[in-house]
Amino acid sequence: MFAHPSILLIDDSPGECELFRLAVIQSGVEVSLFTEDDAEAAMHFLNNHSILPCFVLLDWHLSNHCGDAFLKRLRSDARLGTIPVVVFTTSDEAADLAAAYAQGANGYVVKPATFDELVQCIEDMCRYWIGRNRTAIRMTATC
Repeated sequence: MFAHPSILLIDDSPGECELFRLAVIQSGVEVSLFTEDDAEAAMHFLNNHSILPCFVLLDWHLSNHCGDAFLKRLRSDARLGTIPVVVFTTSDEAADLAAAYAQGANGYVVKPATFDELVQCIEDMCRYWIGRNRTAIRMTATC
């Protein structure tokens, strides 16, 4: 069981994952962060935990899969399909934005340019997706 609400970050860049981890610590938000580097590993993670993350952050351009394949698979799963997914990417392309929402993304955030902006972005996302948003996922003490 997770001690805090949790987030799953799917990003194939170890450097980006580490930067995000450091920004979570800097933000002071009490959240458990899990990272996976591809869609298959993320699905394995989600299928093997009884308590689901409050939301998933998905890099849209993974090296071995595009984010749309992950979203299609996730949305077709009865147990996992209602987990909020926020695309968290460097792409500010209109085509990527449209494709993400067409595949069932709940949000689309362009990765901030500075560490301080990343810290603020994490605070904002957690405030909304953990503190304010409600989903069909069974509410637990940790989410």
